[in-house]
Amino acid sequence: MDAATEISRTFFTFLLFLSSSVPALAQAAAMPLLEETTLPQEHPPTVPVVIIGNGPSGICLSYLLSGYKPYLDPATVHPNPILYRKLQDTKHLPITEQDLEYLSEGLEGRSSNPVAVLFDTLLHPNADFGYKFPSVLQWRRDKQQHIPHLVLGRGTPGGAWHAMEGSMLTISLGIWMELPGVNYKDLTNGKRRDVTSDRATPEEISSYYCNYVKLKGLQKNFVDNTYVTSIQKLYRGHEGKGGALWEVRGYQQVQNDTHVPFCLFAENVVLATGASDSPVRLGVEGEDLPFVSHSISDLGLAVSQRKLDKNSDPVLIVGAGLSAADAVLCACNSNIRVLHVFRKRIDDSDLIFKQLPKTLYPEYHKVYNMMCNVAGNASINLFPDYTSFPEHCVVSFQSDMKCLLQGNNSLKAFKISMVLVLIGTNPDLFFLKGQGQYLGQDPTRPISCKQNPIDIDPYTFECTKEPGLFAMGPLVGDNFVRFLKGGALGIASCLLKRLKKKGKLISNGGNNIM
Repeated sequence: MDAATEISRTFFTFLLFLSSSVPALAQAAAMPLLEETTLPQEHPPTVPVVIIGNGPSGICLSYLLSGYKPYLDPATVHPNPILYRKLQDTKHLPITEQDLEYLSEGLEGRSSNPVAVLFDTLLHPNADFGYKFPSVLQWRRDKQQHIPHLVLGRGTPGGAWHAMEGSMLTISLGIWMELPGVNYKDLTNGKRRDVTSDRATPEEISSYYCNYVKLKGLQKNFVDNTYVTSIQKLYRGHEGKGGALWEVRGYQQVQNDTHVPFCLFAENVVLATGASDSPVRLGVEGEDLPFVSHSISDLGLAVSQRKLDKNSDPVLIVGAGLSAADAVLCACNSNIRVLHVFRKRIDDSDLIFKQLPKTLYPEYHKVYNMMCNVAGNASINLFPDYTSFPEHCVVSFQSDMKCLLQGNNSLKAFKISMVLVLIGTNPDLFFLKGQGQYLGQDPTRPISCKQNPIDIDPYTFECTKEPGLFAMGPLVGDNFVRFLKGGALGIASCLLKRLKKKGKLISNGGNNIM
């Protein structure tokens, strides 16, 4: 048996686990993979839920769909007396079976999604005020409340965290990166390089997420190295009276880059793909030249291959966010000269550095101090290998390794060795109709995590324009792990209530696919 056939059979083992609980899935397990040109059958086999993306969003949702339920811990008291009174009134019910809109009422936090604020304050009460109160939730396993589901991801569980620079520190505290039921420090103590820091490296976080899936017994829900190429709504029966299903097509990448196509059918699809798919571009002349990059990893590669050193022409870094700051730190630590270009004023209140405590983020405040040392200031010689260009933009890049910058009433030309354009990323929803643009709050513009997130019901996270399609995480504006867990709570609560009415929950604990 060749590798492709073996992986193909392994993929459908996931459906076999599910088939013991949902009769329609027995048919799915017995069917061969459908070629991408094959038309769907009249009565296609279905999975209740398919989650696209295996980062922290998808992992957290899988946990909540696998029978793990949050209750009020009777040994704790929430510092918000109004919320605590509400929780006390329904303490016999899991949070997923309660009225999330009622519980969220009056709460304030750093997310615009009320359920995200609710879940955050239950997990980390009064965290924004600097307190370290314990969670008021107690997790219990109920195997009769399991919803069969698959999580499709392009790599191993952890999503984009595996691709990030492993030595840099995360913005969020380590405890804010953790998922329900497993303490972050319990999995990392004894392994961390700097146990005095409350922040974590991407390497530590990606390891935590992989271990989390194993520790909670979620592996059988996950299908790795899976690329979704198409999601569309289909209707069964005459004039759609048989109900709607989502057709999910794609391929699984196996040994020797072999692609094994697949086709699944789902009653519900959850978009948990994150926001790191497609870098934002400047849209200027020469941006496609080979020395222009949109990934910080290319800088690290050039340094490690000794293509850049202290004698090289300067590296041009475009952007005023944390990725650009990381690039500045990487270059300066390698004694590489830097030209740093950004549009904002150095005193702009929207600069991310203004929102970070100096004691917790000293390296980013060092970059901010460097940005403030503009030519003409007395302290310019503090950073001789770094030059800041606030309120500047790129006009063009030229094939002779020159760039042209536009400032206030001035044009400047520089010879450079490399360009890093780090001005953000956008999701790539190419697998949806019209790249999913119609799902946005403004359907006339592309989906953007900051400018135009997907329009959802704030308590169920179901897309307002597509019943049965859900979105969570950066796609709906929650860019931090701390808040994207609220999407998992809203979706799980909605699906548990909805599928319970349809009898789609596993009723026999012995049939649990875990």
